[in-house]
Order: sequence, then C-alpha cells, then structure tokens
Amino acid sequence: MGFYTYILYSSILDKYYVGSTNNLEARLSKHLSNHKGYTSRAKDWVVKYHELFATKTEARSREMQIKKWKSRKKIEQLIFEK
Repeated sequence: MGFYTYILYSSILDKYYVGSTNNLEARLSKHLSNHKGYTSRAKDWVVKYHELFATKTEARSREMQIKKWKSRKKIEQLIFEK
C-alpha cells in the first residue's frame, strides 16, 4: 500500500486543491460527496496529478511543499510536465 499526494481541479471554480491520502479513489469520492469544507463548493473535481510515496510522512511532506508554493503557475507546470 502506498500514499498519494494529489492535485484536484474544478472547472466550475477554476481552482486547484492539493491533498494526500492512502486511497485516492475513496478520497475523490469524499470530495465529491455532500460534506463541509473547501471542496464542497463544487461537484466537478477531477484528479489532474498524483504522486505515489512509500510513507504517509513523505506524501504529507510533498503536499506541504506544493501548498507552500502558493503559485498556480508552478502547480500547472507540475501537472503539464508529467
């Protein structure tokens, strides 16, 4: 089993969301369900990018690295260079 760092995109909001999980499919389902939180504002989230790591610590560290960029341009470069 691995851990993922992922980037979601909503065309309705024209926004990206960065997260980490050990089950990417289940996590996307949660983002698309009725819940409270940032991703509840839209129901069209799609996975645009993901990376697999051996440990939760590595995945979370990568998530924090990407979030610290605070740069849509850098996120899009990461997505489109893959």
